[in-house]
Amino acid sequence: MLSRLKRTDPLIVLIILAVIVAIIAPARGEFAEWFAVATNLAIALLFFLYGARLSTREALNGLLHWKLHLTILVFTFVVFPLLGWALQPLTLVISEGLYLGILYLTLVPSTVQSSVAFTSIAKGNVAGSIVAASASNLAGVFLTPLLVLLFMSAGDGVHVDAQVFIDIALLLLLPFVLGQLLRRWVKGIAANKATKVVDRGSITMVVYSAFSAGMVDGVWGQVTVGEIIFLVVFSTIFVVVMLWLTRFTALRLGFNDADMKAIQFCGTKKSLATGLPMASVIFGGASLGLLILPLMIFHQIQLMICSWLAARYAREPAA
Repeated sequence: MLSRLKRTDPLIVLIILAVIVAIIAPARGEFAEWFAVATNLAIALLFFLYGARLSTREALNGLLHWKLHLTILVFTFVVFPLLGWALQPLTLVISEGLYLGILYLTLVPSTVQSSVAFTSIAKGNVAGSIVAASASNLAGVFLTPLLVLLFMSAGDGVHVDAQVFIDIALLLLLPFVLGQLLRRWVKGIAANKATKVVDRGSITMVVYSAFSAGMVDGVWGQVTVGEIIFLVVFSTIFVVVMLWLTRFTALRLGFNDADMKAIQFCGTKKSLATGLPMASVIFGGASLGLLILPLMIFHQIQLMICSWLAARYAREPAA
């Protein structure tokens, strides 16, 4: 148990702790307002560091492999959303709010760090995965709220207007661009392992804020143990299906082994780091508890399954 605990992603531990603290001592009143401001500042700093870490030259060189990036973007922002929309019959067994959370997780961008890490372990196209995952996050600044507008605004209690695009651009895109512009002077600081505190800290703050709002609003009385078990089983099946579909499609399209692995690990991921901040901006004062719960569970499941798959690829002889 101790050895397994040491191998556990610290982010997952922090998320669990944030949920526990939110249940025991949720943010209320004036403290909740100040904490929301601090969370937004942490999110802006996070995307500034993303911009400062990514080499502009490497990104421009990687963009030449447009077929790889287009395939990953199609899986992330076309295939996933269509599957999420097609899952509407799930409302027969789970609540409408929980289904909207599942739908939302299909609309967010791919991860960056874990996609690249797993591609590297699996001996895949690392440079291509860096550009593809980064492009997914940049495109998500515009595509995710657009997809939410298209797929979710028709539902009760979810309304999105044009202001969302401005808010996300100011909170996420502007800090990223500033990071790129100032990269020459701050890239050393941004690459420091100590900045992982910002990565994990900002996500933890968003989770605590969201779950606190859920506790204050009494949202968790709407979730049963059966629904939690359902989300775990559903996420496992969803990840496995997407891993098979991305592999099958990549091979059918004639990609080599290294590119296929990049498509698998970038095209099946959904980013907790980007999805949670976006949810807090897109849905504003709405209760985020049910909306982010499926994404949090899916994130953990995808890490475990992709970790196993990458390790298996690493043991195979090079293709």
